[in-house]
Amino acid sequence: MSGLVAVVGGGYGGTLVAKALDAEADVVLIDPRDAFVNVAGSLRALTRPDWAHNVFFPYKTLLERGRVVRGSAASVDAAGVTLAGGERVDADCIVLATGSSYPYPARPRHAAASAEEALGDLRETHRQLSAAGRVLILGAGPVGLELAGEIHEAWPGKHVTVVGAAAELLRGFLPEVRGELHRQLCERGIELRLGTSLTALPPVGDGAAGAFTVTTSAGDQITADIWFRCFGARPCTGYLTDGRLTALTAGGLVPVGEHLSVPGHEHAYALGDIADLADAKMATHAQAQALVVAENIRAQLKGERPAAVYQPAPVPRILLPLGTRGGVGQLPAPDGTAAQAPMETVIQRKGADLFTARFSERFNRS
Repeated sequence: MSGLVAVVGGGYGGTLVAKALDAEADVVLIDPRDAFVNVAGSLRALTRPDWAHNVFFPYKTLLERGRVVRGSAASVDAAGVTLAGGERVDADCIVLATGSSYPYPARPRHAAASAEEALGDLRETHRQLSAAGRVLILGAGPVGLELAGEIHEAWPGKHVTVVGAAAELLRGFLPEVRGELHRQLCERGIELRLGTSLTALPPVGDGAAGAFTVTTSAGDQITADIWFRCFGARPCTGYLTDGRLTALTAGGLVPVGEHLSVPGHEHAYALGDIADLADAKMATHAQAQALVVAENIRAQLKGERPAAVYQPAPVPRILLPLGTRGGVGQLPAPDGTAAQAPMETVIQRKGADLFTARFSERFNRS
C-alpha cells in the first residue's frame, strides 16, 4: 500500500493520529479551524482571559512532513474526501475524527472560527460575565459543574445556580465520588436545582448579559443576570449522511469493528465521539483509540494485516476539577475496579493546567 493518510478532524484523536504517522506516511489533516482547541481549558479561558491563549495551538506547528488543509468535509467515500469548497483529497487510508459539537463556551461559538475570533468571543463574554452578580447554568453534567467551579474561583462573590434534569450528579459513578462532589459544591455556595428543568429558556441569549427570571418545572422561580447552556452534544457526522462510505447508526454514529475500521472498508477508520463504541465521549478515550488506529495503519503501510484491537474502558472514569484548588475523580484501580481519585490527583493531572503542558509538547510549543 502507498502512504497517503487523510485525517478528517483535528481534535484530540485526529491530531494524535496525524502526529504518530507523520514520519511514515504522507499525512493530510483536514479541519475547518486554524488551530487545535483544547476544550478542556475553554471554561477557564472564559473566566481568565489573560490565560485564554493557552487553549489554542496552531496546526502549522503539529506536523513536520504532512500538510494541513483548512476546510470542512462535505462527503467521504472509499477513495477519499471531498471538501465543501470542492477540493478533493484522495487517500489510501482515511481516519474520521470529527468529534462532536457542543454549546459555547465549552467549544468555540462558530465551527470554523479562527483562534483570534474565538478569543475575541471569550473576551467579550468575560466582560459581560464580570458584570453579572447572578449566574444560571443549565446542565448539571461535568461541563456545567466545571464551569460553576471556574466562575466561583474567579469571582467568589457571584451567586451561581446549576439546574439539571437528572435527580443526581454523576449517575453511574461511585457514591463516595458523588458525595464528595456535593460537599465541595456546597462548600463553595453553588446552588443545585436537580431533577427539574425550565418551562422556557431565558428571554436573552446564552452568554449575553441581561437580567431575567425563569420558572422551573417544579414551579420555582430563578432570577439571574446571565446564563450558559451546558448540554446538547451532537456527533459531527453530517458529511457522512449521503451513505457513500457507510450507513450511520440511529444515533448518527459511525459503526466500527474491533480494529476501529469501518465495516466493509479495512482502510477507513473512525474514532472518538463519532464512533459507535461503549466508551463515554471523552478525550481520554479518543486518544486511546487514536493509538490503536495509528498502529493499524502503520501495519497496513508495511503490507501487514492490522492487528491492534480496541477494548472499551471496563469502568467509567472522570477527572472533574472545580477550578485549580478542588475537584473529584474516579480512575481504575490496579485490580481493574473503580476507585475514587484523591483531590490532589485531580488537581495535579488536570485541574492545575488543564493539559496545557501535554499539548504544548504535541504542538512543539516551546
